Amino acid sequence: MRGLVQPVITGVVTAVVGFASSFAVVLAGLRAVGADPRQASSGLLALCVAVGVVAVWLGLRGKIPVTIAWSTPGAALLASTGTVSGGFPAAVGAFVVCGLLIMATGLFSVLGRWIAAIPGPIAGAMLAGVLLNLCVAPVRAVAEVPSLAVPVVLVWALLSRFARLWAIPAALVVAAVMIGVTGPGLGGVDLWPVVEPTAPAWSLQAMVGIALPLYLVTMASQNVPGMAVLAGFGYRPGLRGVLLATGLGSAAAAPFGGHAVNLAAITAALAAGPDAHPDPDRRWIASVTAGAAMILLGLSAGLATALVLLSPPVLIEGVAGLALLGALTSALAAALDDPPMREAALVTFVVAASGFTLLGIGAAFWALVAGGLMLLLRYRRPAPEPATDPAGVKEAVPG
Repeated sequence: MRGLVQPVITGVVTAVVGFASSFAVVLAGLRAVGADPRQASSGLLALCVAVGVVAVWLGLRGKIPVTIAWSTPGAALLASTGTVSGGFPAAVGAFVVCGLLIMATGLFSVLGRWIAAIPGPIAGAMLAGVLLNLCVAPVRAVAEVPSLAVPVVLVWALLSRFARLWAIPAALVVAAVMIGVTGPGLGGVDLWPVVEPTAPAWSLQAMVGIALPLYLVTMASQNVPGMAVLAGFGYRPGLRGVLLATGLGSAAAAPFGGHAVNLAAITAALAAGPDAHPDPDRRWIASVTAGAAMILLGLSAGLATALVLLSPPVLIEGVAGLALLGALTSALAAALDDPPMREAALVTFVVAASGFTLLGIGAAFWALVAGGLMLLLRYRRPAPEPATDPAGVKEAVPG
């Protein structure tokens, strides 16, 4: 029994931190692409269930601490994309296609190689541009609703220094308290979990503007780093099985409003590290517990949605922005990592951050196009080093 307590507690902490740190981003993204409050609440519940089922299945099947999460960068992408032709049903159709693409990547290794071929600086710059608007929301919140936002930001800043893991959950609690004190109260608000199916619609604009960027962001910013985190702790789950499970989970959650589930990249270290259990062969209990806890946390989707509805929009956006600052830091670092690619990365970042729409397709797709074209125009491979003959004399490079 003693051997169960530590991983179970770690699993619960993993789920609570993952949920509280980014549910506001999920709700903001779903609302941005046209979901009404019931559809957004249903989407959050569907994601919790999909995350939990996939995590429990993979953990029990492989006895490896595979932590699953929803795509937080993908939700930020939705928030920056806005509505497309066909409204939320078209977005749901794009979510389904994204899940199928993730499954196809598990089935056909060539798709994985194509994703790996996207230059890291270009992918990082696109993600940074997508995140920028939400990450400046805390500044807007302080300017527009200082009495509500300043306590939230101060608590986040202090805990970022002394208890970083709990900085965002604590900031969210402070925001909830401030909303409860100053808001109209919960009267008339439905706090029960909502299941609201939405029949998917099929739109070329949604496929190009949502499905493809969502797939790329989820793969490059979640699944690839998630595998790296697990490898760092000595675990190497089969990528094929992980992608098939998360892709199926994404496609199954889509008709209920869920956008995408994937490997966790940040909270993965909680369940896979020594804090979960001294014995690496027992840490899978933590990831399975985290999955079960996420399903239970899904029951609070109605309360989470009510919190967002009762709050000044900029305040919840501010909390979401604080949650994404770490992701923005990593994305900017990746964008600037390779000096010869910096100009192309900068073009990608500017286009993604602009938020413009062309032909009904959002900025994230056009950012990849612009960055790729700039890379073709400007990037040059380093010249080969002159060859050296056996006597140590460098030979001239032909041409």
